[in-house]
Amino acid sequence: MTVLRTIESKLEALFEGIFGRAFRANVQPVELARKLVKEMDEHRNVSVSRVYVPNEYTIYLSPDDRKQFADYEDSLRDELQEYIAAHARREGYVLLSPPRVRFETDADLELGMFGIATRLTHTGRQKQPDAPASQAAPGATMIYNAAAARPEPVEVAAVTVNGRSYELEDERTVIGRSKDADIQLPDPNVSRRHAEVRREGEGFVLVDLDSTNGIEVDGRRVRRLELDDGTRFTIGSTELVFSREPRS
Repeated sequence: MTVLRTIESKLEALFEGIFGRAFRANVQPVELARKLVKEMDEHRNVSVSRVYVPNEYTIYLSPDDRKQFADYEDSLRDELQEYIAAHARREGYVLLSPPRVRFETDADLELGMFGIATRLTHTGRQKQPDAPASQAAPGATMIYNAAAARPEPVEVAAVTVNGRSYELEDERTVIGRSKDADIQLPDPNVSRRHAEVRREGEGFVLVDLDSTNGIEVDGRRVRRLELDDGTRFTIGSTELVFSREPRS
């Protein structure tokens, strides 16, 4: 399990445990984490040789949502900062300083709604020659309605390897030998970033990432494979099984 997966699991555990008791009808911590990553991805600044991303993130919450976080805000802030730092490392992004997350209250927001504003700023470190200039103020605030966009999942998609199941919760899931892969396979015949499971609409496909040994299905090499419940495929010397089951 990658650092990113570990942190997301911790966030989900916090929601189900301490946070969960307070947030059943409010903003969920894991929703904040996922939207922070989305904002990071959408505010990339590409230079000649680097991709810079914002290092300051302000989360605006309704008074009632902010109140629910009161006893846990510091620990949640630390978890969110660690989460987005891990995402930046995985994607090869450059941060001008360790990411900073701040919480603010906005009385105009309704329960279950939150906003995120980002800023890229220099913090006293020597400026990289190709780094973008600091932003004087955060950019436009993106508003999310978490409660309205929270459908009840009806089934779980997963990939099983050697008896261990990995739920497919992200739009893309990398399989490979690298320690940064979402599903890590300690198989010398597997490339570092071997293949990727992609969510396409209501379905999933497996795509070869120009690996050395490719993907095999029934002894036949494929570059792209539509995944159905029970689909078996081989990466390197390792067999994997895709499944879709009703969520209990």
